[in-house]
Amino acid sequence: MLALREPEEISRGLSAGESIRQIAQRLQRAASTISREVQRNGGVLKYRAHEADATAWKRALRPKQCALAGDARLRRLVASKLRLEWSPAQIAGWLKRAFRANEDMHLSHETIYRSLFIQARGVLTKELVAHLRSHQTMRRSKNASSSGQGRGGIVGAVSISERPAQAQDRAVPGHWEGDMLAGSSNTYIVTLVERHSRYTMLIKLAGTDTESVVSALIKQVNKLPRELRRSITWDRGTAMASHRAFSIATDVQDISAILAAFGKEGAMRTRTDCCVSTFPRESRLTATRKPN
Repeated sequence: MLALREPEEISRGLSAGESIRQIAQRLQRAASTISREVQRNGGVLKYRAHEADATAWKRALRPKQCALAGDARLRRLVASKLRLEWSPAQIAGWLKRAFRANEDMHLSHETIYRSLFIQARGVLTKELVAHLRSHQTMRRSKNASSSGQGRGGIVGAVSISERPAQAQDRAVPGHWEGDMLAGSSNTYIVTLVERHSRYTMLIKLAGTDTESVVSALIKQVNKLPRELRRSITWDRGTAMASHRAFSIATDVQDISAILAAFGKEGAMRTRTDCCVSTFPRESRLTATRKPN
């Protein structure tokens, strides 16, 4: 958006017969910036500073209505092309060629994707998603990547079925379930819930990296009597990537991990044991709730 004085300078320059490049040079702006400003506000002959400034503030208002929401004809065209198995990129390109002189009929392919996947907009029906070639269930940025996130980096997996039965039926104290909670201003804590008594411990974290989490757990768990250090259940996030160091430092017999992702199985194994489960997390239970 241009500064408050710049529309007036552009208007004066145009009245004095200056070229777009001359005005841009004087304002230390790119010529393309000045050209777009003039063209979207009436052109060289009709450009007025006051009207251009008012229009700019109007365009800046949020939230903006989706382009498809305000044009029923455009909406019908896009829906019809989607039913013919056209991709959003093909539809966007076709609209620009078919309506060269009418920019109101131009759309980006991203607008079409968002109208499909954000159903709250109420623009395109959800059934049209089935006509997309990728059959994806959500829209991700082209730059989105799991690279460097360490997914799948927890080594050595066994099924939760190998977790001790005494941990499952809550008959013996000493089996814990842990979770990491995020608060405001980048603050984090770990909750440890003992499955038998539902006794809960809260541990403040310096960070969410595995070194910070594991070192905090080691310090807290080593305060417990040996008979209360039987197993710990955790999700499969990278916070427990250093589970071997935790197992050795605390001499916990079994480390189990609940899989956070839905419907999948896999886990980590140390020299003592690590498992992953798909049963609901118990770490959110409070100490006042009675055992099953």
